[in-house]
Amino acid sequence: MTVQEHGIAAGHVLLLRYLNRAAILCGQGYVTGPDIDTAMRLGCGLTAGPLTMVDEIGLDRVLELMAAAAVPPAPLLTTRAWPGGLDRGSPHPTGSAAPEPVAAGVPSSVGIVGSGTMAAGIAQALVVHGLRTTLVARRDERAAAARRRVAAALDRAVARGRVAPATATEATGRLRTGVSLDDLADCDLVVEAVVEQEDAKRAVFAALDRVCRPGAVLATTTSSLSVADCAAATGRPADVVGMHFFNPASVMRLVEVGHTPHTAPRTTAVAHALARQLGKVPVSCPDRSGFIVNYLLFPYLNDAVGMVERGAAGVAELDREMEQAHGFPMGPFALLDTIGLDVSVAILRRLHQQFGDPATRPGSMLTRLVAEGRLGRKTGAGFHVQRPSRGAAR
Repeated sequence: MTVQEHGIAAGHVLLLRYLNRAAILCGQGYVTGPDIDTAMRLGCGLTAGPLTMVDEIGLDRVLELMAAAAVPPAPLLTTRAWPGGLDRGSPHPTGSAAPEPVAAGVPSSVGIVGSGTMAAGIAQALVVHGLRTTLVARRDERAAAARRRVAAALDRAVARGRVAPATATEATGRLRTGVSLDDLADCDLVVEAVVEQEDAKRAVFAALDRVCRPGAVLATTTSSLSVADCAAATGRPADVVGMHFFNPASVMRLVEVGHTPHTAPRTTAVAHALARQLGKVPVSCPDRSGFIVNYLLFPYLNDAVGMVERGAAGVAELDREMEQAHGFPMGPFALLDTIGLDVSVAILRRLHQQFGDPATRPGSMLTRLVAEGRLGRKTGAGFHVQRPSRGAAR
């Protein structure tokens, strides 16, 4: 049975609000329409970005449905300034856009600080693509565990026929692990991939500032914190950039490259060059919480929670509708369980702190489940009951 809100299928209402938020973001000039579509398509595994979806549905039909669903349309949709095709979008406001690309070579040696799922995934991508990589963890056992994780992932890739055995052996040989940041002194670029906490990241950047050679690029994998705050912990803000990889980093093709007003064009260019060397698509955006994907994704997920709280939808029904009727690879609640409900609440709170948008205030059902220890796949129970996994996506 199809659940409804405002007399319209709940999945349609959820989709319309997501499309509208994307149109608002495009109209603000934060990034271009093509960048929004690329980021959401590659970052969320969608067959089409939100602005392309508006074109496919038809602008007039979208406005008609928004009126019926009580969704106030974005100005970009109602001013009749909406251009078809991927050349849509307002120009960037002065000072916010990424500078024109400059020539930059791919780093020959890359360092990683961290030992979790993201750090190991990035390390795997680096060594497979021929880059000498040094991973530094806090303790010997963590460094060893990260190395085992990379080796196991390469073994699985060989078993599935995706990587030749000789290639996997060579890749493993390019990975060095340790516990001293001094091992990163000669790296051309260092990626920080520690816990998503401001104090922890600032401490890493302050240490890297002391250790890394002049001109080395320092990148943070943050998805919701400030790149500028990381840069402020160093004496080299021009060398600091955001490189938000998506989990699993060895597979997902998008990298959001977040630049501050102080990030040098060369630094951004090096980040782009590295992403392309790894077979990924870099999308530049100014430094702010959530960048593109999380800014659009988490209000959508939170909106789905609100629908269930209001009794307008059921968890299983809304998941099924978003997958079957609208082509999403995963329903909102299955995705929340995969990301981790605690991680989702933390990201929503950071978005709400920066933007004050009611759409980013975590739903009470979401916070209650977190308080109960139902964190999703990693605990075996969240919105769905399932088998726990060894690591949660972020």
